[in-house]
Amino acid sequence: MGGDPHLLAARGRLTEPHDPYQLTVEPDRHGVAEYFTEEVRTALLLDQVPAGPVTAYLLPGPSVPLSVSAGDGTVSFDGERVRLEWNWKTEDAKAAAGTRTLALTDLIAVEWQPASGLENGHLRFVARHAPTKAPAKYDPNSVELWGFKKDPLMALVAAAVQARLPHPAAPAGDVVAPGEPDTGPQPAPTPSGDDHDALLRRLRELGELHRSGVLTDEKFTLAKQAILKNM
Repeated sequence: MGGDPHLLAARGRLTEPHDPYQLTVEPDRHGVAEYFTEEVRTALLLDQVPAGPVTAYLLPGPSVPLSVSAGDGTVSFDGERVRLEWNWKTEDAKAAAGTRTLALTDLIAVEWQPASGLENGHLRFVARHAPTKAPAKYDPNSVELWGFKKDPLMALVAAAVQARLPHPAAPAGDVVAPGEPDTGPQPAPTPSGDDHDALLRRLRELGELHRSGVLTDEKFTLAKQAILKNM
């Protein structure tokens, strides 16, 4: 088995929030974890994704709109703009700047750093032409995180924004400017909780039929794509 020997040695010795080999989910969301696992397996095995560098993200980001409150602020993302609002725990110097709104087209990167030990974490949005190394507690484009229960939810915002930024290896021409028609895949409306669970069950059923040989690779792919359009 390959990999960094230090990471392999640490496996099983880290607590859940810090173990890179475990994805912790709420008990009532196990279906989402199963779906995620199946999507990764499908991308690697069925769709024959090349082992080399890719020019597009293999999995879609979390659905939007999305809003999370943790640390010293609240971050909302509607697919086009990031909004940062501050709470009573925010440093005066940062709060004085007021609510921040950042257009997706003005961002070049997202930095997600969970709190570890005595070191605070942060969620930072790196704006074009305005990079900064200021501590998150003073940076108006960052939320400071202290390791509380809701802090990991900020990773959803980070993933949602990152998935909608141009892939680092994508050609520059792939970026769609505001107001221009996007001929790429359009996000489908987010289903309700009951509909979402039903779609997950259907995906698992298709997976079982495929593994048992009832469905060919081609038929399984077509059926899966039809279901994913409704997710």
